[in-house]
Amino acid sequence: MAKSADIYYKLDPWKIIEKGFNKEYAKVSESVFSLGNEYMGTRGSFEEGYSGDSLIGNYFNGIYEAAELEKSGYKGIIDRTEFIVNSADWLYTRIEADGESADLNTSAFEDFERVLDLKSGILTRSYTWNLRSGKKIKLEFERFLSMKEAEAAVQRIKITPVDFTGGIILSSGIDFTQIHHMTGKSMWNVVDIASEDTAISMLGSTVSTDQALLVSCLFQCDYSSKSDCREEKKLVRRFVLAAEEGKTLEFTKIIRNISRKGTGKEDKEAFDKKCQENFKVLRALSYEKLKEDTLNWWKNTWEDSDIAIDGDELNQQGIRYCIFQMHQTYHGADKGTIIGAKGLTGEAYSGNTFWDTEAYCLPFYIFNNTEAAKHLLEFRYLTLTEAMERAKELDCKGAFYPIATITGRECCSLWQHASLQLQASTAVAYGYWHYENITGDEEFLFNMGLPILIELSRMLATRGDWSADKTRYGFYGVMGPDEFQMMVNNNCYTNYLGKKTLEYTLDVLNRCSEKAPDRYQEVIKERGLTAEEVKYFRSIAEHMYIPYEKETGVFEQHEGYFNLPHVDIDEIPIEEFPLYHHWTYDRIYRNDMLKQPDVLMFMLMYNSDFTEEQLRSNYEYYEPRCIHESSLSPSVHSILASQIGKEEEAYKFFGFATRMDMDNYNRNTGEGLHTTSIAAAWMNIVYGFGGMRSDGKELSFAPSLPKEWKGYSFKIHFKEDVLFVRVDGKNVKITSKKGAGIPVLIYGKPYTLGKEELVIPISR
Repeated sequence: MAKSADIYYKLDPWKIIEKGFNKEYAKVSESVFSLGNEYMGTRGSFEEGYSGDSLIGNYFNGIYEAAELEKSGYKGIIDRTEFIVNSADWLYTRIEADGESADLNTSAFEDFERVLDLKSGILTRSYTWNLRSGKKIKLEFERFLSMKEAEAAVQRIKITPVDFTGGIILSSGIDFTQIHHMTGKSMWNVVDIASEDTAISMLGSTVSTDQALLVSCLFQCDYSSKSDCREEKKLVRRFVLAAEEGKTLEFTKIIRNISRKGTGKEDKEAFDKKCQENFKVLRALSYEKLKEDTLNWWKNTWEDSDIAIDGDELNQQGIRYCIFQMHQTYHGADKGTIIGAKGLTGEAYSGNTFWDTEAYCLPFYIFNNTEAAKHLLEFRYLTLTEAMERAKELDCKGAFYPIATITGRECCSLWQHASLQLQASTAVAYGYWHYENITGDEEFLFNMGLPILIELSRMLATRGDWSADKTRYGFYGVMGPDEFQMMVNNNCYTNYLGKKTLEYTLDVLNRCSEKAPDRYQEVIKERGLTAEEVKYFRSIAEHMYIPYEKETGVFEQHEGYFNLPHVDIDEIPIEEFPLYHHWTYDRIYRNDMLKQPDVLMFMLMYNSDFTEEQLRSNYEYYEPRCIHESSLSPSVHSILASQIGKEEEAYKFFGFATRMDMDNYNRNTGEGLHTTSIAAAWMNIVYGFGGMRSDGKELSFAPSLPKEWKGYSFKIHFKEDVLFVRVDGKNVKITSKKGAGIPVLIYGKPYTLGKEELVIPISR
């Protein structure tokens, strides 16, 4: 892999520390120091203003804008896309003293330090501002988003004149002028402005989607005078502070952001009511209580989700950062929301969710926050109608889920991805199957999963076709997860996941008819499902073609793949990466080079279906052909390498898993964090070195210990209990919090977990 770490932040097991400010790393740090609470997110930009290269970004889950595309003459190609929209800068602040403004791009300063405390979710920053007059002022900043009151955030600034006495002007407020970088302009209209003695507010609406955001600020500080400054789309309160040498001035700003995603009458009425009560609710919020609640939230969260590594400071910091960001990005507070590929940390990928939400992110939530996992799946139920509309556009029956979406509509304008990739649809089925396999939640499955499975099976039954001799079923003209092979026939991943989806549909139909006959009849009637259709689903599943070479044990990625021209990926010059920027589009498609795992992906997802010999054969065949152009790729290879005993390779691929964004491996962290890759880092430890598998009837473990580590431990939520897994130089130690008597497999042998620690020697 032609990637290398750019280690910039100081090592600490619980903190991300920046000592000294490097302008060249400014946007990267804005991403790394992002804060979020699922409801909203803010990049780590400087609230006091920064005239250098910066992306001031504040985003709200489900608040989006739309853009019309040039209409195509071909059916099935979208003519409208949607994107998460940059909103108001509610941290907006300016600090002036002795006729100059604090600006780290132009001001003289010393002792800069920025710290993100992963234990508490508190971001702090401080430096000494050296005025042109020779005087010094120490500035300290603190911010956090409430993890309990999702609409609330806090900003606190301390100003200490080291050798300065006089007036300091602090201006703080709300700025709706922030541009959305894809469009180059603000995507908001300001509808209303309100001002009271201690608070201000601004109401904005998106320019075309008719969504709304009310931003309000409560100010707390001692001042000699104050005034409001109004500009177009901006409201700022200007405070004159009486500074005295050596005495600290304190400014606190409590922010409340109320968003309205829905545009119906009831949505607007509920939002208007909240707006009318806003100042009353805002004044009842306190810095102390919001902070206390947030500290407690993180304390409780870490108790049951921490991963500890003994002997590797770099990856200890890295994996805790990944866990922190996963909880920030999503924890199930708001039903029907999604996980964007960049979370709420940037505008790349337009804030869309992709199929890797179910394939990579969902396992983290299944084993750390099952309610959050449930809510993620619920989004697909709520957008089933849109998926059915998309199927019609693609000449299919049933439901065809979009490859990229915010609201359920397809947002990908590249037809070869939007029309040829079925993995978004089959990943939804996989997500419901995986969730139910672990939780046993049949009620949720019957209520929300079954209608989806029926419509997905209908799509598979119309998107695929029979071979000329009518002996086998498959999918033609598709693109698998690899994405370097377009318009291929019988992509093995697509066919395998299609088969699994159909089989699961048949299984759920059977169980629902036996265990919940009333619900079964309701679904059958609602969906108009016939016995002939069910029979056809079974026939397709039984005759699904899975390209496989018995002599070698290798699954052929698609028909004809084995005969493609071979490219030695080690011979590609490093300066030609990323290939999308240096090779023509068609050149990428006409050889056996892989972007990311395809066959190996389904062999991980349904791991127990395959022998170790098959895993080894396919790993050894496909790994040398993969260039890992996707950040999701190395973790899959690491997990499988660990399983087949290739420990050095496993650790090599693990290399940048936990620190991909912190160390800017792809040199694009400044665009936002790679959320799904962060989830893959968690999988890399739990499924990789921990050897956990969750696709069988029982949870299984086969831990190994990298030679670079002294030991490690992780915790997973399972069957309303929490399992503690510890691995040292000699033993695997497993216990449970409640001692519920959970059956597990360890190195293939059955055990029952209780409160008493189970100790087993490492056997691989």
